[in-house]
Amino acid sequence: MTGPTPTADLIHRLAADPDASFALIARAGASGSVDAIEVLTGPVRDVELLADIPLQDATGAPREVLALVPYRQVRERGFEAHDDDAPLRCLLVETHERVDLADAMATLPTETIPLTDAGFDIPDAEYADIVRRVITDEIGRGEGANFVIRRDYTAGVDADPRLAALTWFRALLQHERGAYWTFAVVTPGHIAVGASPEAHVTAQTGAAGEASVVTMNPISGTFRHPAGGATPETLAAFLTDTKETEELFMVVDEELKMMSAVCSDGGRITGPHLKEMSRLTHTEYMLRGTSRLDPRDILRETMFAPTVTGSPMQNACAVIRRHERTPRGYYSGVAALFTPRADGGHDLDAPILIRTAYLTDGRLRVPAGATLVRHSDPDGEVSETHGKAAGVLGAIGAVPREAPVPDPDEPTPERRPLAEDPRIAELLASRNARLAPFWLEPQGSDPGPLAGRSALVIDAEDRFTTMLAHQLRHLGLDARIAHWSEVADADVDAAEIVVSGPGPGDPRDAANPRIARVRDLVHRRLEAGTPLLAVCLSHQILADRIGIGLKPLASPHQGLQKTVDVFGEPASIGFYNTFTARVMPGVSRLTPSETRCGKVGVVDVAAEATTGDVYALRGRGFASVQGHLESILSRDGMRTLERLVTHAVGS
Repeated sequence: MTGPTPTADLIHRLAADPDASFALIARAGASGSVDAIEVLTGPVRDVELLADIPLQDATGAPREVLALVPYRQVRERGFEAHDDDAPLRCLLVETHERVDLADAMATLPTETIPLTDAGFDIPDAEYADIVRRVITDEIGRGEGANFVIRRDYTAGVDADPRLAALTWFRALLQHERGAYWTFAVVTPGHIAVGASPEAHVTAQTGAAGEASVVTMNPISGTFRHPAGGATPETLAAFLTDTKETEELFMVVDEELKMMSAVCSDGGRITGPHLKEMSRLTHTEYMLRGTSRLDPRDILRETMFAPTVTGSPMQNACAVIRRHERTPRGYYSGVAALFTPRADGGHDLDAPILIRTAYLTDGRLRVPAGATLVRHSDPDGEVSETHGKAAGVLGAIGAVPREAPVPDPDEPTPERRPLAEDPRIAELLASRNARLAPFWLEPQGSDPGPLAGRSALVIDAEDRFTTMLAHQLRHLGLDARIAHWSEVADADVDAAEIVVSGPGPGDPRDAANPRIARVRDLVHRRLEAGTPLLAVCLSHQILADRIGIGLKPLASPHQGLQKTVDVFGEPASIGFYNTFTARVMPGVSRLTPSETRCGKVGVVDVAAEATTGDVYALRGRGFASVQGHLESILSRDGMRTLERLVTHAVGS
């Protein structure tokens, strides 16, 4: 018998040393396949803030760091979270080796890891009740468009933790496909093993002196494979499902908010694509832009993916805190690998921590969440959590696998990706016909029609304002964003144009400090007669000030695309509203005697002919719109935005 191979020796050494901290990472290459395992070793350091991640050693030289970022870190952005003291844990990489995949698979252990007392911590019926409450109490009351609520599959593990980690890592490599990262991270008192399908954010260096290319990969819409596997016929039905389509569009909108905050060019969409895994197929887009920010700042501004939290992000965190019974730990956080570059900076590669098994103090935990939208079926969302957890649980043998393990001595039949089927490719491509060309095509750099003007954009806790500001800049305005709680009256009064933005909540709730402040800002501009554009929540507040009544919609318009008449011109616009301003059907103009604010003069009203739901308003020095002209769902967003801003500044 020959001696151990270098690969075997390395893995045996890691398994045997109880003090060693290490990570095994399998990253898919350009072809989508894995041919090597990366082995990272080094000491561990826990830090408080993302800015504290030590990207330089004691001499100031750049070093490689793998950071496990827990969900509780969203508090850096001022968002709510249950606090479980999960550390922001950094593996300070001293050695980084690549080992052949086949050698690693031959060496990694294959023992069965027995589990005890296994099952979901929240029974199916109770989880379905939570889904109903979120749809009724949160989405139904205007708190947001979609929310991700998780539950955990738990079990006892009576085995050496390192043996379990290496065994499960091998099992995921063998039985799960389509993962962006397959990984095992072993540190004192904590183990994470997973197969994440989703790259949350990457930042890769361009040419010398150029900005980093930032990529985000929103994945949403979940097709659970039927018995016998997915077929073009069964997948086609999924791709035409309204709920699944709108779910993906909503998360793309949410991630474009983040891209617009970190990228000077806002971000461009490519796709959609399919992400095919062992038990599930997802739909996805790719978003790309450029940034000169420190990668830690990019990570902070993109905490965390709407695909595992919801939108708008700040309110989603509050909803999660209200409806999830326990802290999330690392679920929905990221594993962030910072790799030194020749110029002294760092590249960033950060997959989302989902489809991951955690082992702490002899207990296994596999969290799984479902995205809840206005169309959600509670029983269907229960099934979605089962399907997502089953990818990990099936691989590690906790639940039956989808199909028998193929005989390694038999040739593997060639499998054609479903996306190559002409019917599927056509269905995917057809989705983009609904979307705004502004976000799909290269964005020009020519001076816009409003060049030379400036705008103050009020953030009312929906970062759609970052996309809105980006569009305003393309119209030529110098746009600056200010948070509602920080902007001074003097700044509001001095601004050439104020764009009062969207936000969650009931516009009638004057006891809410945010609503009260936005009301004050809108009223100041109306009374002064100085240029104002009000969007969504601010549009409702403006309508109320004028004297138009506000009503909750019978069915929320969260992620809804409609073609409406905006002052004589049809416009395809995306809507995210639960409340509406409403006039008598047929009303298209209000005289000063019909308003509560005579200074606004005559008010033009663009409203639904049958219901009186108000889509837009305009008068002396102001315009407003209920829809989100910045959304990817607004095909005519830029044209309509230009019309309304031009009216506000020139009327």
